Amino acid sequence: MKFASRMDRIKASEIRELLKLTQRPEIISFAGGLPAPELFPIKAMQKALNDTMEKQGAQALQYGPTEGYDPLRKQIVELMKSTEIEAKYEDILVTNGSQQGLDFSGRVFLNEGDYVITESPSYLGALSAFKAYECNFLDVETDDDGMKMDKLEATIKAHGDRVKMIYVIPDFQNPSGKTWSLERRKQLLEIAKKYDLPIVEDNPYGMLRFEGKILPSIYSMDTDGRVIFLGTFSKILIPGFRLGWVCASPEILQKFILCKQGADLQAGTINQIAASNLMDEFDIYEHVENLKVVYKKRRDAMLAAMDTYFPEGVTYTRPAGGLFTWVVVPETIDTKALGMKAIENLVAFVPGGSFFPNGGNERCMRMNYSMMNEEKIEEGIKRLGELIKNEL
Repeated sequence: MKFASRMDRIKASEIRELLKLTQRPEIISFAGGLPAPELFPIKAMQKALNDTMEKQGAQALQYGPTEGYDPLRKQIVELMKSTEIEAKYEDILVTNGSQQGLDFSGRVFLNEGDYVITESPSYLGALSAFKAYECNFLDVETDDDGMKMDKLEATIKAHGDRVKMIYVIPDFQNPSGKTWSLERRKQLLEIAKKYDLPIVEDNPYGMLRFEGKILPSIYSMDTDGRVIFLGTFSKILIPGFRLGWVCASPEILQKFILCKQGADLQAGTINQIAASNLMDEFDIYEHVENLKVVYKKRRDAMLAAMDTYFPEGVTYTRPAGGLFTWVVVPETIDTKALGMKAIENLVAFVPGGSFFPNGGNERCMRMNYSMMNEEKIEEGIKRLGELIKNEL
């Protein structure tokens, strides 16, 4: 059987493959990017589902509009407003997770051989989504304030009009946990406007800020409709519903709607109505505040354990929100090999090499703190610290 040549570029996610190895309950896993299941609003969700079937059963089981369930789209606008982002519900397309928004971004903007600019490192799921469109990647160096703008502009100039899109996660980035400064956000918009490039702003963690003030999204500062904002309920409510959204200018959104019609017609009606009904009766903002309290404690526990158990020469980010910290070890250590030894010692992390679209850096690891309680975090970091010391 002959497959399309594009399939040669698409590989199994190393993270997904790793997660298969970490399913054993005795493993302390820092590998996934998963929300804590004990914080899911199960009873409230059960009531919302029951109410949906009792009161709107026929509607919930029927097809719906491609753009999404209108009450949910309006609630998404209010959610965005809570992080100081003004939007209109007509500019919202409900998707099957924000991952689908990434796929559509590639479908709308990329031809074979085109270039996507990403941060270095960047989200593996986005890289996988874009690869299906036979593109190439230009990863731009970052520092604690975000992408380096001199490097970005030099990269665009070097590759000309084959550069078609810039993809960024400016708030609590996956995998690094870093947050862009306001100045870098403004500079990115200026450069994108200068070279007439769209920006895909991926924002799955924006509501999970533990400390510091909210920074304006790139979308909120956009004056000429070039930013595509991707949001999701997966990190603030429940991932199993696979509900996300795209917010964009009418010109761009219409292209995404056409993609949605070709892909799956619409997001599941019952999921959309149940999520909307849940938010009618359940205070999602209070729920998010509770998530932030728990995740902050777990972040603090992880950083404190790293301070205690990691040897000199190991560095790590101190995120102000989100789900991840990023660890860099001395050059003599290969984190891919270290990762297999870690699993043998019943602790897991994601080696960092997968997050670099053009390969290379094997000195890094992504660490998730949302899934494990404080006691397990300390024990897992202690084990990992011993393994690192043994490699030096």
